[in-house]
Amino acid sequence: MAKKHFTSVISELFGKFASKRFPSIMQHIINAAYVKLMGLDMSEFRAPATYESLNALFTRVLEKERILPDDPKAVISGVDGRITDYGTVKEGRAYQIKGMSYDIETLFGAHHQAAAKWIEGGEFMNFYLSPKDYHRYHMPMTLKIHALTHIPGKLYPVNLPLLRNKKDLFIENERVVIECEDEQGRLHVLVLVGALNVGKMVVSFEPRVQTNSDIREPQHYTYDGLRLKRGELFGWFEMGSTILTFSQKGAIVPEVAVNQKVSFGDIVGYLQ
Repeated sequence: MAKKHFTSVISELFGKFASKRFPSIMQHIINAAYVKLMGLDMSEFRAPATYESLNALFTRVLEKERILPDDPKAVISGVDGRITDYGTVKEGRAYQIKGMSYDIETLFGAHHQAAAKWIEGGEFMNFYLSPKDYHRYHMPMTLKIHALTHIPGKLYPVNLPLLRNKKDLFIENERVVIECEDEQGRLHVLVLVGALNVGKMVVSFEPRVQTNSDIREPQHYTYDGLRLKRGELFGWFEMGSTILTFSQKGAIVPEVAVNQKVSFGDIVGYLQ
């Protein structure tokens, strides 16, 4: 069996620390220090001292419900994060950031080659979640889930310096590819990208996905009749990372800007 990449080893060790429950006084100090260091806004969450581990703080649940738009055609941001790039897929390529393109077929993997061809001419959006952001992810629109593939890989950081300088960063990193269909039958693909210190990417509807593990080959799953509503929770990162969305040509009109800060529930486009 091939050895784990050093980024996976670091992430595994950090994950063990983050998951450890320290005595309450020490845990309070750890949590308070993290909130202050990263500048977390805790106004929608419980008090930092109430989380029994650093990981529980990372994956905190909203205490105040977000209000979703009334317009059923509105596509929402499924996360709190930042738009690092968006645009149109051309000649099978998209951008991790301006000037740094990558191959869609390679990103999606062998089980989603047909989807990669259907995405040609469609829209992509990249959502970066920093360590201070809310780490749970929700559906950007109502979608029927057809298939999911967990593709093992490295866990390089996905911050702006690496996006600008590390070629094929999204392709090298561990990821989960989710192939979906909207209510008009148009194809959409959601890609969860792992990153340094992301010990886990949890997919709530597929417990067999075990990221940053000893799995070395892609694991593929298919579904029949699995439908998730816009705004519905479908998992979380254990630390910050990135979600990529791809939509078939003519399916959506994005309404975002590069470097725009977005929150779960914000409108980022409209279904056509």
